[in-house]
Amino acid sequence: MIELSVGRIGRAHGIRGDVLVEPRTDDPGSRFAPGVVLRTDPAATGPLTVESARWQSGRLVVRFAGVDDRSAAEALRGTLLVVDIDEHESLDDPDEFYDHQLVGLAAVTVAGDPVGTVSDVLHLPAQDVLAITRPDGREVLVPFVSELVPAVDLDAGQVQVEPIGGLLDPED
Repeated sequence: MIELSVGRIGRAHGIRGDVLVEPRTDDPGSRFAPGVVLRTDPAATGPLTVESARWQSGRLVVRFAGVDDRSAAEALRGTLLVVDIDEHESLDDPDEFYDHQLVGLAAVTVAGDPVGTVSDVLHLPAQDVLAITRPDGREVLVPFVSELVPAVDLDAGQVQVEPIGGLLDPED
C-alpha cells in the first residue's frame, strides 16, 4: 500500500468548524463524500470523518465530525489528508499519474540524452513541477506540462523532457 495525499486543510471558513481544503485528487467528490474517514499527517490530528463538503466560489469547504467551532478548525490548518491505495493502482486517464509512479523515473531529453532522476513532484498553485536530480547532484525544476514533458513511459521507466534554453542548465 502507498500513502496518497488527497488534500491539505487551509484556513477556517466561518465560525461553525468548516475549513477550506486544497484538493490534491482528481476525484474530490468521492474522496470528500460524507462518511469518508481520512488519515492525517500529522497523525495526532486525526483520523477525520467528513461530515459534509461543498464547493463555494471555486473552493472546497469541508466540515469534519467533531470539529464544531472556528478554534478547532484553525487547529487543523496545514494538516495533510491521506488515504492508502494499492501501489499498482492506476488512474483512468493515461495522462495522469500518482506521484509514486513518477518518483524514481529516469529523465531523458527527447533526443534520449540523460538528464537525471525524478526525485519529487511538487504541487504548486499554478501547476505541478517535477524535481529532477542531475547526475552532478544539482536539482532542476521542470513544470509538468506537455510542452516540457511530452512523454511519460512507466513501462520504460522514464520521462522525456524538452530541453528548452535555460531549463536544464541556467547557464544556457
